[in-house]
Amino acid sequence: MTANDRLLGLADRLKPSAQPPSARLRSGPEKANVRVLAVIAVIAALVAGGYLWLARPRPDPSPSTADAAATEVPAGAQSPGPSPGAVPAGATNPASVVVHVLGKVKHPGVVTLPSGSRVEEAIKAAGGVRPGAGTGTLNLARKLVDGEQIPVGVRLPSPAPGTPPPGQPPPGQPPGSAATVTPVDLNTATAEQLDQLPGVGPVLAQRIVDYRTQHGGFRSVDQLQDVDGIGARRFADLKPMVRV
Repeated sequence: MTANDRLLGLADRLKPSAQPPSARLRSGPEKANVRVLAVIAVIAALVAGGYLWLARPRPDPSPSTADAAATEVPAGAQSPGPSPGAVPAGATNPASVVVHVLGKVKHPGVVTLPSGSRVEEAIKAAGGVRPGAGTGTLNLARKLVDGEQIPVGVRLPSPAPGTPPPGQPPPGQPPGSAATVTPVDLNTATAEQLDQLPGVGPVLAQRIVDYRTQHGGFRSVDQLQDVDGIGARRFADLKPMVRV
Protein backbone atom coordinates (compact mmCIF):
# COMPACT_ATOMS: atom_id res chain seq x y z
CA MET A 1 0.00 0.00 0.00
CA THR A 2 1.28 3.38 -0.96
CA ALA A 3 1.37 6.47 1.15
CA ASN A 4 -1.49 7.94 -0.84
CA ASP A 5 -3.74 5.02 -0.05
CA ARG A 6 -3.04 5.35 3.64
CA LEU A 7 -3.93 8.98 3.56
CA LEU A 8 -7.22 8.32 1.78
CA GLY A 9 -8.28 5.65 4.32
CA LEU A 10 -7.47 7.95 7.19
CA ALA A 11 -9.53 10.68 5.57
CA ASP A 12 -12.50 8.36 5.24
CA ARG A 13 -12.38 7.45 8.89
CA LEU A 14 -12.24 11.06 9.91
CA LYS A 15 -15.15 11.98 7.61
CA PRO A 16 -18.21 13.02 9.67
CA SER A 17 -21.25 10.60 9.68
CA ALA A 18 -24.40 11.51 7.72
CA GLN A 19 -26.54 11.27 10.91
CA PRO A 20 -25.46 13.31 13.87
CA PRO A 21 -24.87 11.44 17.16
CA SER A 22 -27.74 13.30 18.84
CA ALA A 23 -30.21 11.90 16.29
CA ARG A 24 -29.03 8.37 16.95
CA LEU A 25 -29.44 8.91 20.70
CA ARG A 26 -33.01 10.17 20.24
CA SER A 27 -34.15 7.24 18.05
CA GLY A 28 -33.49 4.60 20.80
CA PRO A 29 -35.77 6.06 23.55
CA GLU A 30 -38.58 6.86 21.11
CA LYS A 31 -38.84 3.24 19.97
CA ALA A 32 -38.99 2.07 23.62
CA ASN A 33 -41.81 4.55 24.40
CA VAL A 34 -43.81 3.34 21.44
CA ARG A 35 -43.61 -0.26 22.66
CA VAL A 36 -44.71 0.73 26.18
CA LEU A 37 -47.67 2.66 24.84
CA ALA A 38 -48.68 -0.29 22.68
CA VAL A 39 -48.66 -2.64 25.69
CA ILE A 40 -50.73 -0.18 27.75
CA ALA A 41 -53.25 0.12 24.93
CA VAL A 42 -53.64 -3.65 24.72
CA ILE A 43 -54.18 -3.94 28.51
CA ALA A 44 -56.74 -1.14 28.44
CA ALA A 45 -58.61 -2.86 25.60
CA LEU A 46 -58.72 -6.13 27.55
CA VAL A 47 -59.99 -4.41 30.69
CA ALA A 48 -62.69 -2.58 28.76
CA GLY A 49 -63.74 -5.76 27.02
CA GLY A 50 -64.02 -7.65 30.35
CA TYR A 51 -66.11 -4.88 31.89
CA LEU A 52 -68.49 -4.85 28.93
CA TRP A 53 -68.83 -8.65 29.13
CA LEU A 54 -69.71 -8.58 32.82
CA ALA A 55 -72.12 -5.66 32.40
CA ARG A 56 -74.04 -7.25 29.53
CA PRO A 57 -77.86 -7.71 30.12
CA ARG A 58 -78.91 -11.25 31.10
CA PRO A 59 -82.47 -12.65 30.61
CA ASP A 60 -84.28 -13.68 33.85
CA PRO A 61 -85.56 -17.30 34.03
CA SER A 62 -89.26 -17.56 33.27
CA PRO A 63 -91.54 -18.15 36.30
CA SER A 64 -92.89 -21.38 34.83
CA THR A 65 -89.38 -22.80 34.50
CA ALA A 66 -88.49 -21.81 38.07
CA ASP A 67 -91.69 -23.28 39.45
CA ALA A 68 -91.19 -26.50 37.52
CA ALA A 69 -87.67 -26.82 38.89
CA ALA A 70 -88.90 -26.20 42.45
CA THR A 71 -91.67 -28.83 42.20
CA GLU A 72 -89.78 -31.42 40.20
CA VAL A 73 -89.74 -34.81 41.91
CA PRO A 74 -86.52 -36.80 41.60
CA ALA A 75 -86.73 -39.96 39.54
CA GLY A 76 -87.76 -42.95 41.65
CA ALA A 77 -89.14 -40.82 44.48
CA GLN A 78 -92.78 -41.37 45.36
CA SER A 79 -95.07 -38.45 45.80
CA PRO A 80 -96.39 -38.09 49.34
CA GLY A 81 -99.67 -39.87 49.76
CA PRO A 82 -102.58 -38.89 51.97
CA SER A 83 -101.93 -38.73 55.71
CA PRO A 84 -102.70 -41.86 57.71
CA GLY A 85 -106.20 -42.05 58.77
CA ALA A 86 -107.42 -39.64 56.19
CA VAL A 87 -110.91 -40.48 54.81
CA PRO A 88 -111.61 -39.78 51.11
CA ALA A 89 -114.34 -37.26 50.41
CA GLY A 90 -117.73 -38.89 50.25
CA ALA A 91 -116.56 -42.16 51.86
CA THR A 92 -118.82 -43.38 54.65
CA ASN A 93 -119.01 -46.51 56.77
CA PRO A 94 -121.76 -48.92 55.69
CA ALA A 95 -124.86 -48.70 57.89
CA SER A 96 -125.81 -51.69 60.03
CA VAL A 97 -128.77 -52.98 61.99
CA VAL A 98 -128.81 -54.66 65.39
CA VAL A 99 -131.56 -57.20 66.09
CA HIS A 100 -132.40 -59.70 68.82
CA VAL A 101 -132.99 -63.26 67.59
CA LEU A 102 -134.73 -65.50 70.13
CA GLY A 103 -136.60 -68.77 70.26
CA LYS A 104 -135.69 -71.95 68.40
CA VAL A 105 -132.21 -71.00 67.21
CA LYS A 106 -128.86 -72.47 68.19
CA HIS A 107 -127.33 -69.24 69.49
CA PRO A 108 -130.06 -66.78 70.49
CA GLY A 109 -128.98 -63.28 71.22
CA VAL A 110 -128.15 -59.93 69.65
CA VAL A 111 -126.60 -59.92 66.17
CA THR A 112 -125.32 -57.09 63.96
CA LEU A 113 -125.90 -57.23 60.21
CA PRO A 114 -125.48 -54.85 57.25
CA SER A 115 -128.38 -52.54 56.52
CA GLY A 116 -130.89 -54.13 54.17
CA SER A 117 -130.37 -57.67 55.48
CA ARG A 118 -133.33 -60.06 55.67
CA VAL A 119 -134.84 -62.06 58.51
CA GLU A 120 -133.35 -65.24 57.05
CA GLU A 121 -129.84 -63.77 57.36
CA ALA A 122 -130.45 -62.87 61.00
CA ILE A 123 -131.48 -66.45 61.76
CA LYS A 124 -128.33 -67.76 60.07
CA ALA A 125 -126.23 -65.32 62.12
CA ALA A 126 -127.79 -66.81 65.26
CA GLY A 127 -126.65 -70.31 64.28
CA GLY A 128 -129.71 -71.34 62.34
CA VAL A 129 -132.90 -73.09 63.42
CA ARG A 130 -132.59 -75.90 65.95
CA PRO A 131 -133.07 -79.46 64.66
CA GLY A 132 -136.73 -80.37 64.50
CA ALA A 133 -137.89 -76.75 64.84
CA GLY A 134 -139.42 -74.54 62.21
CA THR A 135 -139.91 -70.87 61.52
CA GLY A 136 -143.70 -71.05 61.36
CA THR A 137 -145.33 -68.08 59.67
CA LEU A 138 -142.25 -65.87 60.05
CA ASN A 139 -141.57 -63.90 56.88
CA LEU A 140 -137.96 -64.79 56.07
CA ALA A 141 -137.77 -62.31 53.19
CA ARG A 142 -138.69 -59.26 55.27
CA LYS A 143 -136.02 -56.59 55.69
CA LEU A 144 -134.72 -56.11 59.21
CA VAL A 145 -135.51 -53.07 61.33
CA ASP A 146 -132.87 -51.85 63.75
CA GLY A 147 -133.66 -52.85 67.35
CA GLU A 148 -136.41 -55.37 66.58
CA GLN A 149 -136.89 -58.87 68.01
CA ILE A 150 -137.21 -61.93 65.80
CA PRO A 151 -139.00 -64.84 67.54
CA VAL A 152 -138.15 -68.06 65.71
CA GLY A 153 -140.53 -71.00 66.13
CA VAL A 154 -142.23 -69.42 69.13
CA ARG A 155 -145.06 -67.01 69.76
CA LEU A 156 -144.65 -64.13 72.14
CA PRO A 157 -147.28 -64.02 74.89
CA SER A 158 -150.15 -61.62 74.44
CA PRO A 159 -149.50 -58.62 76.66
CA ALA A 160 -152.06 -56.96 78.85
CA PRO A 161 -153.76 -53.91 77.35
CA GLY A 162 -151.28 -51.08 77.16
CA THR A 163 -148.35 -53.37 78.06
CA PRO A 164 -145.73 -54.26 75.45
CA PRO A 165 -144.92 -57.96 74.95
CA PRO A 166 -141.86 -59.39 76.71
CA GLY A 167 -138.68 -58.25 75.03
CA GLN A 168 -140.36 -55.39 73.16
CA PRO A 169 -139.99 -51.67 74.01
CA PRO A 170 -143.07 -49.75 75.09
CA PRO A 171 -144.82 -47.55 72.52
CA GLY A 172 -142.97 -44.35 71.67
CA GLN A 173 -139.64 -45.64 73.00
CA PRO A 174 -136.67 -46.39 70.73
CA PRO A 175 -135.98 -50.14 70.38
CA GLY A 176 -132.76 -51.89 71.31
CA SER A 177 -132.33 -50.59 74.87
CA ALA A 178 -132.41 -53.14 77.69
CA ALA A 179 -133.82 -50.47 80.02
CA THR A 180 -136.96 -50.16 77.89
CA VAL A 181 -137.70 -53.92 77.70
CA THR A 182 -140.49 -55.30 79.90
CA PRO A 183 -138.96 -58.27 81.78
CA VAL A 184 -140.79 -61.52 82.57
CA ASP A 185 -141.54 -62.29 86.22
CA LEU A 186 -139.92 -65.62 87.07
CA ASN A 187 -142.42 -66.26 89.89
CA THR A 188 -145.63 -65.66 87.93
CA ALA A 189 -144.78 -66.53 84.29
CA THR A 190 -146.21 -69.70 82.83
CA ALA A 191 -144.11 -72.33 81.09
CA GLU A 192 -145.44 -71.09 77.75
CA GLN A 193 -144.31 -67.53 78.53
CA LEU A 194 -140.88 -68.70 79.68
CA ASP A 195 -140.60 -70.71 76.47
CA GLN A 196 -140.59 -67.42 74.52
CA LEU A 197 -137.38 -66.22 76.16
CA PRO A 198 -134.16 -66.48 74.11
CA GLY A 199 -132.51 -69.88 74.44
CA VAL A 200 -135.40 -71.34 76.49
CA GLY A 201 -137.34 -74.25 75.03
CA PRO A 202 -140.25 -76.23 76.45
CA VAL A 203 -137.97 -78.51 78.44
CA LEU A 204 -135.96 -75.69 80.04
CA ALA A 205 -139.11 -73.67 80.68
CA GLN A 206 -140.59 -76.60 82.62
CA ARG A 207 -137.36 -76.93 84.62
CA ILE A 208 -137.66 -73.27 85.65
CA VAL A 209 -141.24 -73.86 86.79
CA ASP A 210 -140.21 -77.00 88.68
CA TYR A 211 -137.35 -75.19 90.41
CA ARG A 212 -139.74 -72.41 91.43
CA THR A 213 -142.17 -74.93 92.88
CA GLN A 214 -139.50 -76.86 94.77
CA HIS A 215 -137.83 -73.80 96.29
CA GLY A 216 -140.88 -71.70 96.99
CA GLY A 217 -140.18 -69.21 94.22
CA PHE A 218 -137.19 -67.17 93.09
CA ARG A 219 -135.75 -64.68 95.57
CA SER A 220 -133.30 -63.20 93.02
CA VAL A 221 -132.63 -63.42 89.31
CA ASP A 222 -129.21 -64.95 90.04
CA GLN A 223 -130.96 -68.12 91.27
CA LEU A 224 -131.78 -68.80 87.64
CA GLN A 225 -128.22 -70.10 87.27
CA ASP A 226 -129.12 -72.96 89.65
CA VAL A 227 -131.57 -74.36 87.11
CA ASP A 228 -130.12 -77.28 85.22
CA GLY A 229 -129.29 -76.27 81.63
CA ILE A 230 -128.72 -72.55 82.23
CA GLY A 231 -125.03 -71.74 81.97
CA ALA A 232 -123.20 -68.44 82.22
CA ARG A 233 -123.75 -67.51 78.58
CA ARG A 234 -127.46 -68.27 78.56
CA PHE A 235 -127.91 -66.52 81.88
CA ALA A 236 -126.26 -63.39 80.48
CA ASP A 237 -128.86 -63.37 77.66
CA LEU A 238 -131.77 -63.96 80.04
CA LYS A 239 -130.82 -61.66 82.90
CA PRO A 240 -132.03 -58.36 81.36
CA MET A 241 -135.29 -60.01 80.29
CA VAL A 242 -136.45 -61.46 83.62
CA ARG A 243 -137.22 -60.20 87.10
CA VAL A 244 -138.55 -61.43 90.50
